[in-house]
Amino acid sequence: MNHLDLRRRKLRTVLATFLAIAAVAPGVWSQKAYDPGASTTEIKIGNIAPYTGWGNEYAAVARAEAAYFQMINDRGGINGRKINFITLDSASEPSKALPLARKLVEEDKILLIFSSIGTEGNLAIRDYLNQNKVPQLFVQTSSAAFNDPARFPWTMGFFATYRDEGVAYAKYVLSNEPNGKIAILYANDDAGKEYLQGVHDGLADKAATMIVKEVSYQVSGQNLEPQIAALKDSGADVFFNFAVGPFATKTIRAAYDLGWHPLQFIPNASLSIAAFLDPAGLEKSAGIICNARSKGWWSPRSHDDPAVREFLDWIAKYNPQASLRDQNNVAGYERAQALIAVLQKCGDNLTRANIMKQASNLDLELGMLRPGIRIKTTPTDFQPIHQLFLIRFDGQQWQGFGGTISF
Repeated sequence: MNHLDLRRRKLRTVLATFLAIAAVAPGVWSQKAYDPGASTTEIKIGNIAPYTGWGNEYAAVARAEAAYFQMINDRGGINGRKINFITLDSASEPSKALPLARKLVEEDKILLIFSSIGTEGNLAIRDYLNQNKVPQLFVQTSSAAFNDPARFPWTMGFFATYRDEGVAYAKYVLSNEPNGKIAILYANDDAGKEYLQGVHDGLADKAATMIVKEVSYQVSGQNLEPQIAALKDSGADVFFNFAVGPFATKTIRAAYDLGWHPLQFIPNASLSIAAFLDPAGLEKSAGIICNARSKGWWSPRSHDDPAVREFLDWIAKYNPQASLRDQNNVAGYERAQALIAVLQKCGDNLTRANIMKQASNLDLELGMLRPGIRIKTTPTDFQPIHQLFLIRFDGQQWQGFGGTISF
C-alpha cells in the first residue's frame, strides 16, 4: 500500500468515526445549558406587580405581559419551551418586594425577574439579585439608577429616564415660554427627585429665575389640595406636575377646580387616559403635555400600520378585558416583545449569564415604537431606550407633535 492510499484510508476511518458519533450523540456538538428556571420544556419568569394598593392601575402592565406570553405559548413557545410567568402582588408596598423576590428565586426557582414595577421596590431587590446573579431585566421604572452595569451588572432598565423627561420639558419651556414662571410638584422619593433634577439640568442657569415654587408630596398622602393651592398662589403659569398615576388624577382635578389653568406637564407614568385622565375629567385634562415612545393606535389611519393592526388583534384575542385607552397595555406588550427577543437570542444556552450577555447586546426595532426609536444596549449602557417625543391631550386623545428627542 503506497503512502497516498494509507492517507486516504486514515481519512475514511476518521470520517466514519465522526459520522458515528454525530448519529449516536448529536448533543455532543450542540450542548444545551440551563440554570434554575429553564429546562427543555419550560422557562420560569418572575414578576412583582401592584395588583392591590394605590398603584393597582399599573398591574395592567403585568396582565398585558401575561397575555403576550400566552400568545407565545399558543404558538409553540420559545424554541419549544413554554413560558411560566409567575407574578406576585406587592400591594403597592416597596417593603414587600424583597421577600417576594426571595420567594421567586429560592422557592419558585425562576430563571430571571422581569419588569417588576416601581422604583423603590426595584431598588429594594437590586442588591439581593445582583449578589445571587439573577437577572433583573427591563424594570418597570424609568429611574436612571437602573443603568449602572459597572456596579449592578444583573440589572437593566428600559425606557428613557425620569431625568430625560424633566430635561425635555424644561427645554420645551425655554423655547416656547422663555418668560414663564414655573411651579413644580414632585414626590418625595427617588423618582420624584430625579424628575426635579432633570428640570434643573434642562433650565441650567435659568432655573433660579424661572422656578418660583417647588413642593413635594408623600406617596402615603391622600389630600394634595394644599400643595396645589400653594403652587397656584406662587403666580406660576407653567406647572410641572410630576405626580404619578392616581396622584396625577387628584392634582389635575384640584388645579382645574381651583381655577388654575397653567401650561401643565405630566410624566409618562401618568398618561393613561383610562386609568388617570378619565377619573380626573377629560375637559380638565385638555391641553396637558406629556411624552411617549409608542405609536398612536386610536385613529383609523393608524390601523393601516401592520404593527398597530397586530397589536389590536392581539389585545382583542388575548387581553379582551383591557381598555384600549390604557397605555399600560402597550407598555407591557413592548416589554414582553423585548424579552422574547432576548430569549430567542439565547437559543439553547438558557443560563443567567447568557441572558445578560444577550440583553446587553441588543439592537431591536419594535413595531409599536415610533419610527426612529430603537432598543439598543451595550455592555456599558443598560438603558435600552434613549428617545421620546412630546404629546398633547386634546380632550379626547393624545396627539404627538415635534420630532423625536434623543438623549
